[in-house]
Amino acid sequence: MKESDIRNPCIHERYLELVREDAGAFFGDSSRLEDTPCPACRARKFRAEFVKFGFTYGSCEDCRTLYVNPRPKIGPLTDFYVKSPSSRFWVEEFFKPVAEARREKMFRPRAQHVAGLLPDLARETIGDIGAGYGLFLEELRRLWPEGNFMAIEPSPEMAAICRAKKLGVAEVMIEDLEGADGSFALLTAFELLEHLHTPETMVRKAFQLLKPGGYFLATTLSGEGFDIQVLWEKSRSVFPPHHLNFLNPDSLAGLCRRAGFDVQAAETPGVLDWQIVEGTLQRNEAEVGRFWATLSRNGSAEAKQDLQAWITKHRFSSHMRVLAQKPSS
Repeated sequence: MKESDIRNPCIHERYLELVREDAGAFFGDSSRLEDTPCPACRARKFRAEFVKFGFTYGSCEDCRTLYVNPRPKIGPLTDFYVKSPSSRFWVEEFFKPVAEARREKMFRPRAQHVAGLLPDLARETIGDIGAGYGLFLEELRRLWPEGNFMAIEPSPEMAAICRAKKLGVAEVMIEDLEGADGSFALLTAFELLEHLHTPETMVRKAFQLLKPGGYFLATTLSGEGFDIQVLWEKSRSVFPPHHLNFLNPDSLAGLCRRAGFDVQAAETPGVLDWQIVEGTLQRNEAEVGRFWATLSRNGSAEAKQDLQAWITKHRFSSHMRVLAQKPSS
């Protein structure tokens, strides 16, 4: 997979310009922000790292999570996601043109991974939190035609798309989903935790909705991932107020354990880290250091592939995945 397969560079650049404008328009008033503890471990040992689009990112000295502090209050943040030009642009201009490419490159492999990993759930109730266009559930339904699939999607537009695909729909934020405790055998949350005001609330609600022995599968961005560490504030993955939280494999596993889960795996299966860094270098968007510039210029394709394989194997990719299970008793 190539980075260009899942995001058009020119469209991505325009999106980031809109995010920068929205950050000032929606959160230029400091009264719309609030001090927050670490979103992973709740500690208040915050070390400032850099400022981007007017927001301060810092690291938790206990669990190493990178996060925005102070961050938007929940009301203004919800208002931002509903009304901001960047949010609308992401749906209409950024995601829609590459939706089918993402189906092939991302959502179909995810469905295949889940089907192979948890085959005993083929006839169970599966929920996708923040389901968007329903691509993951569509692909999983092809593999598990006897399953029961629920899109948990608060956006009216996205919820309507999921209904048109004959998926079950709960048109609410997961925190507001009532009457479904102990109903799900699997809940998934893809690229969601980085956006949330309080990730712990969502993870605890997922635990509540799962039946005993049920699974929670989440992907998100790791702040200890290679491309984010190398590019830091120049990273295109770092764009507040959309991306507020950058956990890491240890802090995400810790968050799940505090919610009551047994963590089965916390890994980084990403394959794009080196491509992202090299692309940034080639576009002259940032200095990346003498060694990485030399590797880009003189390194063989095999050397770059070996580097990416090492990054993935040793949990240093910025694409992170956790599988956690609710105890059976």
